[in-house]
Amino acid sequence: MEKQRYERPIIKKLETGMPNKFGMRTEYAPMTQIDGVSVKELIKEYGSPLFVISESTIRSTIKKAKKAFTTRYPKVQFAWSYKTNYLDAVCKVFHQEGSWAEVVSGFEYKKAIANGVSGKKIIFNGPDKSEDDLRMAIENESLIHIDHLDELYTILELTDVINKRPKVAIRVNMDTGIYPMWDRFGFNYENGQAWDALNKIMRSGKLELMGLHSHIGTFMLSASAYAVAASKLADLAIGIEQKYNHTIKYIDMGGGFASKNTLKGSYLPGFDVTPSFDDFAEAITTTLLNSNFKNSELPTLILETGRALIDEAGYLLGSVVANKRTSSGKRNTIIDVGVNILFTSFWYDHKITPAQPFTHYTETTQIYGPLCMNIDVIRENIDLPLLNKGDHFVIHTVGAYNMTQWMQFITLRPNVVMIDSNSKVHLIRERESMETFSSLEKVPEHLKKFEL
Repeated sequence: MEKQRYERPIIKKLETGMPNKFGMRTEYAPMTQIDGVSVKELIKEYGSPLFVISESTIRSTIKKAKKAFTTRYPKVQFAWSYKTNYLDAVCKVFHQEGSWAEVVSGFEYKKAIANGVSGKKIIFNGPDKSEDDLRMAIENESLIHIDHLDELYTILELTDVINKRPKVAIRVNMDTGIYPMWDRFGFNYENGQAWDALNKIMRSGKLELMGLHSHIGTFMLSASAYAVAASKLADLAIGIEQKYNHTIKYIDMGGGFASKNTLKGSYLPGFDVTPSFDDFAEAITTTLLNSNFKNSELPTLILETGRALIDEAGYLLGSVVANKRTSSGKRNTIIDVGVNILFTSFWYDHKITPAQPFTHYTETTQIYGPLCMNIDVIRENIDLPLLNKGDHFVIHTVGAYNMTQWMQFITLRPNVVMIDSNSKVHLIRERESMETFSSLEKVPEHLKKFEL
């Protein structure tokens, strides 16, 4: 019989029936499998740490989002936000589900083209579009969302040398009652910048004004702010119709819908405070339907939702490196997951679940990553069962931004796998190796030899 491990007894105050910021009670249950696949077998086969993407979760989430909007509005088109997670396998799941591509750089644009997306179904956002990027987008008949006047003037110059009429929209920023107001991108509604850009486009006679775009913020916890934005875009669209007898084909409400993650400093868990897709859909579609659009000229509603569609489909598996105590006596657990691959740990208090059975003794713990940097903190305070060296765990809701904002720092980036709807595991991005970097580096001849 295996000798049981000793766990130091601790005294904890119990408050039965009294709610607190963590809810009525804390429930612990090991997470031993994802979509029918053993966590320990995944780590054994692909190493630790390991990102895992659930294909079935992606598909069920996008279906839920589409249902929320299409049952309320007759013309809806989703466009997958490449910057949120641009692994090809992830993008292609969304494209199979009918999503266009929304990109914010020439790199992402070329990735969408390589993934087989028609140029006509690529929305090109962002403030940094080079002349070559714009030329490529015009020739492929993509939808170009103009961010500033310099970009508008460049497009106008390109019409003199490209025998195609660019399809454009403008990004509009506005006061929706949310602080801070996002006014860095696009043209302001309140001070007349938006009308200035629209007038220049319409009077040039060289561009085809297709739509209006807004992206009012990120991780939005207020659905009502989208109603304000939709109302102001509708006002612009109707004004264009009245002034120029020109019909806007679409209104793009951008992204920003929150996932179920819990923001640092939040009193309540994200699961309790995040608006649902139905909440966002009700706010946006009711506003558009109640606007003064003619029924025959109702614009298509485009949505560029990112994190809310992918976050919950992502998991990060890892292992415990060591335990120690600070000089104050607080328990510290060091894991092999650092902020270099879990960038969102700067924003969120990620849920962490042990991947093996355990006793229900718990202790307030600080979770550190393996990096030799003081900022490498995954959770500052979390009430966890006592994890021992070599134990495994699952970090939840990591599908958004971690696989695009991660970086090679001190450790190499790990494998990424996708579990399909039949519980089959696919390696969709290989871990980095020394060759990954040595193949890109060049050493001057006079530095190749040295003696110590």
